[in-house]
Amino acid sequence: MSASSPLFRFVQAEFPWTLGPPSGRYLLRPEDQPEAPAAYVIVFATLGAPERRRLAALRKQRDAPPEPAPTPVSTGRATVIEVGEPLTDAAQARAWLEQAGEDELADGLGVLNRALHAFRLVTADPYLHTVSRRQALVARVGFGIGEQVADGLWTDARELTLTDGRTRRARVLHPQARLAAVLGSRELPLACEELTLRARQDLDHGREREAALQLVVALDAALAELARDRTADALADRLAELRARRESVATAAQSALSGPLTVTERDTVRFTLTRIESALRARAVANA
Repeated sequence: MSASSPLFRFVQAEFPWTLGPPSGRYLLRPEDQPEAPAAYVIVFATLGAPERRRLAALRKQRDAPPEPAPTPVSTGRATVIEVGEPLTDAAQARAWLEQAGEDELADGLGVLNRALHAFRLVTADPYLHTVSRRQALVARVGFGIGEQVADGLWTDARELTLTDGRTRRARVLHPQARLAAVLGSRELPLACEELTLRARQDLDHGREREAALQLVVALDAALAELARDRTADALADRLAELRARRESVATAAQSALSGPLTVTERDTVRFTLTRIESALRARAVANA
């Protein structure tokens, strides 16, 4: 490694599917700053088995064996390289690596998800999706010189092990029991549940305008569906709280049609979304 070679921080994650964008390098600039220098380079690569549909095209249809072996699948790898602020020397780089961990990985996955969301839009493919930490087969943080990290290599890196504490988020109690109830038609899923999940994903990925627009629909659906749910009496106070927030949420959604939200509107979206999620958890508990 040359003493004058700048070193670049990266995070890298591999997933048990192809991520979508064709393999290659992609520059990311700060949002709404097309003239700014690139802040990140994302390198997409597909590893592993050839696509099954290509192999199938080369052979005639045949009977499926009664105990088929698992089919090899491709693995998608993304390397997010921070190029806006290179590290000056190996000592600085190793000091950074010693303290780097899940927070740096989360920032890198946020950048990756911005790229995946953009690819979903430009391809008009509603089935492409973003990724989460717990979906990664392996995750790394490290540093290296430019061409090295662009090729998926590094000067020094370490793998991050996901602990149970990092996978937990506010969940409904006994999800297996509830899944059985929904699949067995003993409990009806609500439209507002799906709409709320979409709003949460938008908000978590920094799409505040989309979150505001999604939230007003999720709130209206929650008010209508929960009011006629068999748990309505148990949720009366929560429903009253949500009704009181309807006007401020509508104002935020109207602002989102024309531009960024104000600080107050962002807080309204965040808080109201958590209150809808809380009401839905209370419903699940009441149904248990």
